Amino acid sequence: MQISVYMLECFDGSFYTGLTRKEIGARVWEHEQGIYHGYTHGRRPVKLVFCEIYDRIDDAINRERQIKGWSRAKKKALIAGHYEKLPSLSENRQRGHPLPSTSSG
Repeated sequence: MQISVYMLECFDGSFYTGLTRKEIGARVWEHEQGIYHGYTHGRRPVKLVFCEIYDRIDDAINRERQIKGWSRAKKKALIAGHYEKLPSLSENRQRGHPLPSTSSG
């Protein structure tokens, strides 16, 4: 059985991280339809922006918890595939340094 860890970008720009044993398209459809009254219900439409597949539920649960604890900047780097930036984004947060600004001017 495969488990998907996924991130959705909500209409308000926030990210939702979850996991599912269902086919990922079916789970995203459930979020989009508002079938469950959770975080994404009032933040539709949603868009799938990241997905990883795991064979073991404990690995998927650990990854979901890890991502949920990350800063927005670190989540955006993961989504963009900028894996080389992840360690420095962790270091900045752990040391209490402000994260680099992403706004232009």
